Amino acid sequence: MTNQTDGARSVHAAIAELARQLHASEQRDLQAVLANVAEGAVSNVPGAEYAGITVTTNRDTLTTQVATDPIAELHNDIQIKHGQGPCLVAAWDQPVVRVNDLTSETRWPAYAADAVALTPFRSLMSFRLYTHSETLGSLTLYSRAPLAFTEESEEIGQVYAAHAAVAWAATERGSQFMSALASRDIIGQAKGMIMERFDIDAVRAFELLRKLSQDTNTPLARLAADLVHKDHPPKQ
Repeated sequence: MTNQTDGARSVHAAIAELARQLHASEQRDLQAVLANVAEGAVSNVPGAEYAGITVTTNRDTLTTQVATDPIAELHNDIQIKHGQGPCLVAAWDQPVVRVNDLTSETRWPAYAADAVALTPFRSLMSFRLYTHSETLGSLTLYSRAPLAFTEESEEIGQVYAAHAAVAWAATERGSQFMSALASRDIIGQAKGMIMERFDIDAVRAFELLRKLSQDTNTPLARLAADLVHKDHPPKQ
């Protein structure tokens, strides 16, 4: 009982530390955060020996974001080859997919045959991470033993998947914010050029830009960029 309690405390401590890392300034790099998630999952999810995080933009492609071992990337290549497998299903169809024994797996026979022949994996679990536009992701945990994962493994794995999702969402928000800042800056430059050239105030300059955007069916930021770059071409 004491060992179980100590083990639970250890897992909770590791998860708490991961949460702190997600909010720390030095952990803003997405790859580093996802690598921490994958490594933490291997250390704390019962049965896990390897981990990988993948993204998919359609139902038959996968890209490996991070992996604790290159063999996890080979596993993704096998799924891409056959257009089937647990990572794709987790991303698109089910939030959690468990394979208890690849040697007897019947849901994806072509994939399973190659996975058994080419990798040491015998059981695995895949968790859906996030949905952003048309991009989906999954965290997959692997074991060389069949029947390696339990209900406890699934519960703890879902926590790590949630942390990976938070990290990704935070990065996306940061990218969108920087993109918005860049757009505002270029619109401001274009507005300033129009004010100077036509001797009008900021409100009228913006109205002119907006009307031109509507008349030409051109996004405002792109129109502003075209005006600025036409007047001040970028240096080669």
